[in-house]
Amino acid sequence: MQKPEVLTDLDVAGTNRYVMKKLPEVTLAFWIMKIAATTLGETAGDLFAQTLKLGYFLTTVALFLIFVVTLVVQLRSTRYNPFFYWTVILSTSMAGTTMSDFMNRDASAKYLSDGATSLGWGPQGLGLGYPTGAAILISLLIAIFVLWKCTGLTFSLRDITTFRAEALFWAAILVSNTLGTSMGDFLSDSSGLGYAGGALLVAAALAVLVALMRVPAVPNVVLFWIAFVLTRPLGATAGDFLTKPLAKGGLDLGTAGSSAVLLALLIGLMGYAHVQERRNTVPREEAERARVTQQAG
Repeated sequence: MQKPEVLTDLDVAGTNRYVMKKLPEVTLAFWIMKIAATTLGETAGDLFAQTLKLGYFLTTVALFLIFVVTLVVQLRSTRYNPFFYWTVILSTSMAGTTMSDFMNRDASAKYLSDGATSLGWGPQGLGLGYPTGAAILISLLIAIFVLWKCTGLTFSLRDITTFRAEALFWAAILVSNTLGTSMGDFLSDSSGLGYAGGALLVAAALAVLVALMRVPAVPNVVLFWIAFVLTRPLGATAGDFLTKPLAKGGLDLGTAGSSAVLLALLIGLMGYAHVQERRNTVPREEAERARVTQQAG
């Protein structure tokens, strides 16, 4: 894993000041952790809503509150902490799973298994359908980016250093993960491609984005956000492939077992990232401050 940029320097009124970086560098390890987190978000969301039969409504409320708690911890942090950052990513993935299900599904037999007629307490789902739900979420995501653009703040992950920029970033993450769930469920349930076919289609689209990175006319920031959205349906289809019955094209590993394995994998990756972060932070800070002192002299 490449070491993250911990400090960034900004020239203000002719003087340099330093702001602690709170978001990771975008490396191959970043995308591996993103896919692991979004796949776990799919299996864990289904575990609570469907396997434990809490329902889409109750699970969405509970997971959204968890997202708020993890977000507050991340926003109050003064520096990049892999555990804080990836816990928020995971909470947005879990909340996005059930938010998407609540928007798009209903209590019909198509979405319920084992002869169940309802899930949990409260509304069973709005039944908007995947196209309508996706259109709403795309409109909301565009609105967030327009607002973000109007603030004059950067879209680049490397340069997000202010509270307002980070708040907009996490709002976009929550909506993009919910949108990605809708896209993944559409590919799995309604497109005819099945779970494996849907995952392969998204993987092919991501491969095209990698190729476009070599095209100077295409901004990397645009590619990043498209990839960020697309890795969510990859996680959704992969999660369904792991958990759904063999008769439906899945591996029938179950939501509990799949979630446990994915959680162990993600915790291991977060631990490794944390060790690397602590190993590289102090030398990086010392080098940056020495450079400032030399420039000031």
